[in-house]
Amino acid sequence: MKTISLKLDEDIFAGTEALLATVNLSRNRYINEAILYYNNLQRKRQLEKALEAESKACEQSSRKVLNEFEMIDDYDF
Repeated sequence: MKTISLKLDEDIFAGTEALLATVNLSRNRYINEAILYYNNLQRKRQLEKALEAESKACEQSSRKVLNEFEMIDDYDF
């Protein structure tokens, strides 16, 4: 486990201390879980951006294929 020094704004610290009194966690465990949650949130946002970019990159070719399939249906009748 790594040791870090952390400076918190007074209002964040006070809010955290108030919550710690109700959730039955140590301050260390609470901060570790908060950072883990935030890291996971950031990974999801990065994945979302990557998927959106990939989706836009293949949008034109997907439309072309769709149009070709629609043309095939037109010739079946």
